[in-house]
Amino acid sequence: MEIPLPPLISCKSISKSYGLRDLFRDLSVSFSPGDRVGLIGPNGAGKSTLLNLFAKLDSPDTGEIVHSKSAHIGYVPQHIEKHSGTVQEVLEDALINDTHIDESNRERHIRRILGQVGLADPAQLASELSGGRTRRLAIAKALVNEPNILLLDEPTNHLDLDTILWLESFLKRSFKTFIVTSHDRAFLDTISSKIWELSHRYPKGIFSVDGGYVEFIKARENFLMGQEKYERSLRSKTRREEEWLKQSPKARSTKAKARIQEAARLQHELANVKFRNTESKTELGFSSTDRKTKILLTAKNISKEFEGKKIFSEIDIRLVRGDRIAIVGDNGSGKTTLLKILAGEINSDSGTIKYADGLKIFYFDQHRESLDLNLSLRDALSPNGDTIIYRGSSIHIYSWCKKFLFDKSRLDLPIKLLSGGERARVLIARLMMQPVDLLLLDEPTNDLDIDTLEILEASLDDFPGSVVLISHDRAIIDRVADNLVALDSNGGHSTFNDTEAWLQHRKKCALEKSREPSATKTKTSVKKTKLSYKEKKELAKMEETLTALGEEIDALSAILADPAIQNDTDALQQTCQNLANKQEEVDEVYRRWQELEDKT
Repeated sequence: MEIPLPPLISCKSISKSYGLRDLFRDLSVSFSPGDRVGLIGPNGAGKSTLLNLFAKLDSPDTGEIVHSKSAHIGYVPQHIEKHSGTVQEVLEDALINDTHIDESNRERHIRRILGQVGLADPAQLASELSGGRTRRLAIAKALVNEPNILLLDEPTNHLDLDTILWLESFLKRSFKTFIVTSHDRAFLDTISSKIWELSHRYPKGIFSVDGGYVEFIKARENFLMGQEKYERSLRSKTRREEEWLKQSPKARSTKAKARIQEAARLQHELANVKFRNTESKTELGFSSTDRKTKILLTAKNISKEFEGKKIFSEIDIRLVRGDRIAIVGDNGSGKTTLLKILAGEINSDSGTIKYADGLKIFYFDQHRESLDLNLSLRDALSPNGDTIIYRGSSIHIYSWCKKFLFDKSRLDLPIKLLSGGERARVLIARLMMQPVDLLLLDEPTNDLDIDTLEILEASLDDFPGSVVLISHDRAIIDRVADNLVALDSNGGHSTFNDTEAWLQHRKKCALEKSREPSATKTKTSVKKTKLSYKEKKELAKMEETLTALGEEIDALSAILADPAIQNDTDALQQTCQNLANKQEEVDEVYRRWQELEDKT
């Protein structure tokens, strides 16, 4: 029987609140070596707060958090700070003073970390990095002090799909112990060995399931069905005891006293279970116009350039009522630009767009720039007084805010104090107030919790108008979109039926591109350097060498997982150093392999 490893972090009956709002109470959970945890929960459940507590950036109100002596934490926050200087200088500043890495080895160590996250040029200015590469730099900062635990807060937000796929591969390949908060269900299912959900729906405030997101959904469904069954059983028992109490029994005997106490316990337990089974969900339903026209929009030969660079060209889009299209591509490929052109917010350089007469369009801005941050929540939700007209009916502001999970006590808060997910719900509320024909949605899933995401998907399914969607979330694209328009960052575009077809196409293009330089060299190089006999022999043994190094790395990883080493600081440090050295050897073998391949 396998002996479980001692936990790296243990929470013992912790509670945390802000003002009158309890995030969690009496929460107990532990985290051990090898756990790859996906942390989910409704907006406001305390996911980021729990990561902050684990990272020692905050303290619980009650209870305690115990970190083992061997726990070394790397933390990647949701909101990445801007850096000046080169990427190498950023990591030099991040290295702690008491690191065991010698001064003479620091530059080599930093370059290895940068290579690990795919930042090949240490002299590149951090301020010039794209959003995805800025996220890679943040991960490198967390790795530079060689943690054995990685905490990542919503790392997929605002990333293109390529960077998300890179992050999936990186976590599976290079890190064995981490906690990630995310709303990206495909990402969670790929990288997680365990899912935690923070929610009041569970007796202990948290539900933990071994496996990925798909296994979690099945287990949660079974648990909640069982809890509902338990509520029905409790209700029957409580009803019988309440009928007995109405008979005014005199608590003269010990038995009568015990039964009265048991009735009170049942009433209290029933109230708790009813509360847990009462699920607060956003109520979404988009209003459409009574339009009979089928063709809503026809765009022909749409092209756009910026500073002489072609972003996309000759795009044709024809939207018929009921069509659902997703625009996909890398960050910077022009997705938002194309959506703004369709919305009429900016002009294309060439081509034409014809709109149906009186077409009503709603543009959902990914940066929420259409929201005045100084407005109160009340004015943002109901700009014309305390009554909202929704689908021909009048609704009071208190009922309206409840639909979007806002407590009426928060109505006078300014928008700037709301979270990203709460701001997204405000925009959705404003969208629902007006009948529209065409929804143009730019990253609507950013910052939303998974429950709200699933309701959004269902609402878009029911919407009779047309939808054009930009999202990095593969699940919502595959559920909502009938077709994908993929921008390739080189001015071209293609269409696909789903994300799998698009990703396979990208892999094929990447493979063909990787072969191009070799083919070019074969044709153009006259004086080609041939491999020596010794180099041929070295190349033939590369796979064997990598296999042997992989076995050594696995052996060192097994030593690190041994409970006996956890309290031996010197042995632990030496093993970590040995592991880092072996990883460097692997990197060097790959570099040499590429060097020899380039000669063939």
